[in-house]
Amino acid sequence: MKIFITGGSGFIGSHLADHLLARGDEVLVIDNFATGRRDNLSPHKNLQVVEDTICNEKVVNELMESFQPDLVIHAAASYKDPTNWIEDSKTNVAGTSIVCQAMTKSNIKRIIYFQTALCYGLKPLEQPITLDHPILPRGSSYAISKTAGEDYIHLSGLDFVTFRLANAYGPRNISGPLPTFYKRLTSDLKCFVMDTRRDFIYIDDMVSCIMSAIDGKGKGTYHISSGSDFSIQELFDATTAALGMDISVEVRERQPDDVYSILLDPTRTEKDFNWTTKVSLESGVEQTIEYYKKHGIEETFTHLKEVED
Repeated sequence: MKIFITGGSGFIGSHLADHLLARGDEVLVIDNFATGRRDNLSPHKNLQVVEDTICNEKVVNELMESFQPDLVIHAAASYKDPTNWIEDSKTNVAGTSIVCQAMTKSNIKRIIYFQTALCYGLKPLEQPITLDHPILPRGSSYAISKTAGEDYIHLSGLDFVTFRLANAYGPRNISGPLPTFYKRLTSDLKCFVMDTRRDFIYIDDMVSCIMSAIDGKGKGTYHISSGSDFSIQELFDATTAALGMDISVEVRERQPDDVYSILLDPTRTEKDFNWTTKVSLESGVEQTIEYYKKHGIEETFTHLKEVED
């Protein structure tokens, strides 16, 4: 197959590129390296990397027309600064529109899109969250812009699979609590955890599901989720165990605008893709920590405004 991956040097995109190249597919990546790391992708005879932005309409149209992919994996997203609404709207809304219209012009039919669970709001109305939950993205610029991008994909008439994602973690991840814990613990900085629970899923489990969609399974909207929620303290304890540390941590009461648990219901995904998660939290954290030890973390990011420490 020929696969065009936007944001292909990022966390999810680069893992997918590795799997596709390993089985003999041709991969074209476009990335501006705002958050993706250059060392996430190794040179390969079937890999072409273009350093540019999906907001560059001319380049996206030219790449789509010349490469003629079998499908597009749209992993590019702006999330670096939760206060940079302009960049979020440019990349996540206008960029997605450009990708969809370029596909239509070049007669490319199928797209895989990644949406955030924040589309359900900072205080979901049910637990676990089903696909029937109302879309309430106003809690963050990231959620607003990613939801608008999803709406444009629906409007485009393309054959799409949208995956609304739980908290993904693993090697190459630089957003969320795990890389933050690692960076602070290895820099002798204070850590604390909130009294909340979240749905964590290891990247290998996520990729196995997405690969089925690449090969034609699925149509419409799905959750990728472990189906279980874990306390943030459990994640912290798994991190310290992987680092060989014995540290107690302050548990803080959650903020008034924070919800106790966010858990996505993966029932439709498990049925349509014949898929379940396999990697335990402890094993996944251990493998992730080994990556951080080898490659380091230059900077971590969050989709929401950070809690003051």
